[in-house]
Amino acid sequence: MTDTDGTAPAPSRRALLGWGGAGLALGAAAAGGALAVARAGGDDAPAGAGAGGAVAFHGAHQAGIATPVQDRLHFAAFDVTTDDRAEFVQLLKDWTAAARKMAAGQPVGEGAFGGLAEAPPDDTGEALGLDPSRLTLTLGFGPSLFAKFGLSGRRPEALVDLPKFPGDNLDANRSGGDLCVQACADDPQVAVHAVRQLARIGFGKVVVRWSQLGFGKTSSTTPDAQTPRNLFGFKDGTRNISGTETDRLDRHVWVGEKDGPAWMTGGSYLVARRIRMHIETWDRTSLQEQEDVFGRDKGEGAPVGKAKEHDAPFLKAMKPDAHVRLAHPDANGGATILRRGYSFTDGTDGLGRLDAGLFFLAYQRDVLEGFIRVQRNLATDALNEYIQHVGSAVFAVPPGVRDADDWWGSTLFAKEA
Repeated sequence: MTDTDGTAPAPSRRALLGWGGAGLALGAAAAGGALAVARAGGDDAPAGAGAGGAVAFHGAHQAGIATPVQDRLHFAAFDVTTDDRAEFVQLLKDWTAAARKMAAGQPVGEGAFGGLAEAPPDDTGEALGLDPSRLTLTLGFGPSLFAKFGLSGRRPEALVDLPKFPGDNLDANRSGGDLCVQACADDPQVAVHAVRQLARIGFGKVVVRWSQLGFGKTSSTTPDAQTPRNLFGFKDGTRNISGTETDRLDRHVWVGEKDGPAWMTGGSYLVARRIRMHIETWDRTSLQEQEDVFGRDKGEGAPVGKAKEHDAPFLKAMKPDAHVRLAHPDANGGATILRRGYSFTDGTDGLGRLDAGLFFLAYQRDVLEGFIRVQRNLATDALNEYIQHVGSAVFAVPPGVRDADDWWGSTLFAKEA
C-alpha cells in the first residue's frame, strides 16, 4: 500500500470435448459501482462512453494499464503444463481471439448455444446479454516461464525476482506463476466470465495456480475522478499516474526502445502483492494515530499541515515513519509507479478475523527502480503494524496486440522475433 504514485483456426471436436472437463470454482462478487468513460488501452481517445462501453482491444500498449480503472477485478496466475512450444503458441493465439471477442461484448467462438449438440459449447454463457462493461484483459509472463521453451536467454534483466522484504509472510500457494491474466470490468460477472473462458480454452496446457477477486478500486488513473478509499477508510493513491499523462507514462511505465529487450518495447512490468490488513486492530486505533500513520487527515485526505488533498505535502511536517513520507517519490529518488489496486475480503481466518485487505497491482518501467526501491524504504513504515504481505508475483507484460492479425506475446514467440 503506497501513496506513490488473425483469428485462430477453429478447434477440433476432440479439443472441444477435452475442454468440457475444465472448470473453475469461482466465488461470487457483488455487482454495482459507478461507471466511467472508457478509453482505448494505452491511448487518450475515448473508446466507449458511459455504462457498458467497450474498451479498444488493439493498441501499442495492452489495455488495463493506463485505462481508467474499472470497479471489479478477477486476477489469475497460471502454470504452463505443456512442454510443446507450438502448442503453447497456439494457446496464446486462441486466447487472443477469445479476449478480442469478449472485450467487444461478444461470446467466445460459436457461442453458448446452437453449436454441435454432442460437444460442450464454446462459451459458458453467463455473460450473455451483458454489456462489455469496459472489460480489459491484460497478459503477463512470469520469471518461471523463461525456464521453458528455450527462453532462458530472452528473460528481461528488469524482470527480477523480488527479494524478501521485512515482515513478509508469503504463501507459496498465492505467489508466482508462469502467466497472469488481469481481467477488469465494471460488472463482476463479466470479469469472472473472461478468466473462466481462458482457463477452459487452456485445459491440458495451463492450470490455474491461484486467483483473486477484487472490488472497490483503491486507486484511479482518471485525473478528475474522486480518489478512492481503502479498507482503512483513507484516500489512497492521490499522486497516482493518470492515463492522460503521456509524459509520465513514458518515463515511469512503458518500456522504451533503449531499455531492452526489443520484444518488450511498449510493454511494462507488473508487481502483484496480496496485502492482508489487520482490520480489527486498526478499528481499535485512535483517529489521531490513524492520521499520524498515513500522514494525511481522514476526511479530506490533505497531507499534514495542508488544507486540500492535492496540496503538495511538506514531508518534514509528518512523523518520520508516516506512510506518505516514506512512499513519496522525493524520499525514493523519484521512483514512481502506476497503481491499479483493489480491495478484497475472503471470509475469515478461522479465528473470527476478516481475511481482508488490498490486492496491490503496480506497473512500472523497471521493477528494481520502481517497486523494490519504494518497498525497501517502507521497512520502517508505521503502517506495517497493521498490514502484512502474504502473496507476491512479478510479470513482464508485453506490448499490445496491434491488429486483427497480431496476438499476445507475438514479439517474443513469433519466428521473426
